[in-house]
Amino acid sequence: MDRVEVIGGGLAGCEAAWVLARKGIPVTLIEMRPQRATEAHKTAGLAELVCSNSLKAVSTERAPGLLKAEMRILGSLLLQVADETEVPAGGALAVDRERFSRIVEERIEEHPAIEIERREVSAVPERGVTVLATGPQTSDAILEELRRAVPFGTLRFYDAVSPIVSVDSIDMDTAFEASRYEKGEAAYLNCPMNEEEYSRFYEALVSAEPATIQQEGIGHFEGCLPIEEMARRGRDALRYGPMKPVGLTDPRTGGRPYAVLQLRQENREATMYNMVGFQTGLKWGEQERVFRLIPGLQQAEFLRYGVMHKNTFLDAPRLLDPWMRLEGYPHVLVAGQLSGVEGYMESAASGIYCGLVAAALTKGEEPPSLPPETLLGGLMRQISTSESHDFQPMNANFGLLPPLQKGPKNKKQRREVMVQRALEAMERFVEAHGP
Repeated sequence: MDRVEVIGGGLAGCEAAWVLARKGIPVTLIEMRPQRATEAHKTAGLAELVCSNSLKAVSTERAPGLLKAEMRILGSLLLQVADETEVPAGGALAVDRERFSRIVEERIEEHPAIEIERREVSAVPERGVTVLATGPQTSDAILEELRRAVPFGTLRFYDAVSPIVSVDSIDMDTAFEASRYEKGEAAYLNCPMNEEEYSRFYEALVSAEPATIQQEGIGHFEGCLPIEEMARRGRDALRYGPMKPVGLTDPRTGGRPYAVLQLRQENREATMYNMVGFQTGLKWGEQERVFRLIPGLQQAEFLRYGVMHKNTFLDAPRLLDPWMRLEGYPHVLVAGQLSGVEGYMESAASGIYCGLVAAALTKGEEPPSLPPETLLGGLMRQISTSESHDFQPMNANFGLLPPLQKGPKNKKQRREVMVQRALEAMERFVEAHGP
């Protein structure tokens, strides 16, 4: 049987390789790190989580939770490992990112049908079924090839990463453990601010010096705005965003804070905490100066500073068909963030689907089409058929699901019906096409 090449050892590439291997198809998984580094990655590990250690909501009441439920039905490798490496995060699924990457790599290495090659690919393969999952940090060589193959089809935006601080440096006389509305375990450390403290922090933030000057024609992704950019939209923008105080009570005052920074456990040992929603492109010295104005972080030790980097994606509606095949290259499937999905699980899920399509093409079969009632089906349909003249990466959301023709009028109940419909459709899909 022909060997399939999967280019890129990120979330999408690992899922695609796993699907193919489970179907008995030999796979070569090619990853350029450590031979060639990227702006964002810190290790050479497969499935490295670059921005955050959170995989978002678990409950199917939220779109990210429904997407995970569909992925579990499809046999997701990454969610299996996420369950093994989980750290407390309230209603979200968060992982110890180092253990997560290490275990994913071990599983991939141990599978007899998968061969890992550490080298840079400099050209789009001209033959043989290939999954291109090179991600938002795609190498310049591949980008140059893509520009030749599909002119004016690559787009960019700026992305950013949140800082991580040492738990020993957090003032626990000020910070308190809690989850919003006391849901689940107390999974976050919360740094409360009164109005005066917030004003002082806000003024320092909007006047701080950035490390990266935005280039003309390259914007920010709305779903991951740097904290300083968000603040410039209005004095209360942060209080209605990542610093919203709702559902939290400061034990020192017995009342709701004016604003709150939440920190989420980063590793199993709970020695590192991530500043939730505080992705930033400020200079490192400015990060120390500004973020130490937050009560509880006056002596913060920064184990990793926030950084900003460029992400690349394709103008998918013009370049990809519903099976994620690249225009003019029907043997090349594009998976992950390069395809125009945004988010860890969205990328991984697209890798699963591309693995299924690649398996069918390798066997000379018709590629499977995902049920339109599923969230993953809606996501793939959106990025390949959007009529937007300004295509932007897409996260999982309930707007991707077709509306109910009839059913309950209550919004919550309608969502429940849509979720059940999606899961049943995905179960039937797996019965027909195999996991």
